[in-house]
Amino acid sequence: MKALEEKILSEGTVLPGSILKVGSFLNHQLDVDFLMEMGKEICRLFSGREINKILTIETSGIAIAIACAAEMHVPVVFAKKNKTGNLSGDVYSADIHSYTHGNDYKAVVSCDYLGKDDKVLIIDDFLANGKAIEGLISILGQAGSTLVGVCCAVEKGFQGGGDSLRARGIDVKSLAVIDSMSDTSITFRAQ
Repeated sequence: MKALEEKILSEGTVLPGSILKVGSFLNHQLDVDFLMEMGKEICRLFSGREINKILTIETSGIAIAIACAAEMHVPVVFAKKNKTGNLSGDVYSADIHSYTHGNDYKAVVSCDYLGKDDKVLIIDDFLANGKAIEGLISILGQAGSTLVGVCCAVEKGFQGGGDSLRARGIDVKSLAVIDSMSDTSITFRAQ
């Protein structure tokens, strides 16, 4: 998505440790009109597929998932990053390591919201080493749900997570794939 690449170049900042800060439009302050355009693009990329739910992980994936769900007219389920008091009953869970935050957490989804009849598109804001996506795929497996595909707004291609998932036969699409980045430049993969 050329518009996303341009927005990353104009508003993004590369931080130490290969962290891309896009807080001005994607994961701190939200550019709602732009998010809705991203949702339309994701819907286009997965048109013709039978999808009845979108799964994401809190927090930054929720906005993109909602934008896509509004186009597809399906519900969004989001994994919480820890079991909370208002999450009662049985849950599916997966241990995940966060590259950005450098910590581990347990993603949980109530068994009430995913099941064997669900055909699910996973959406997230970033794809780096793929650990969050792998955790969500594990949760789908526990639920007996069908994974239709994965879509991320920004893939850090140089970290290999997307390529690893594709090598397993998973349909992964990203709106922008970064092949390399430094303090002074970002290079996108031709799509």
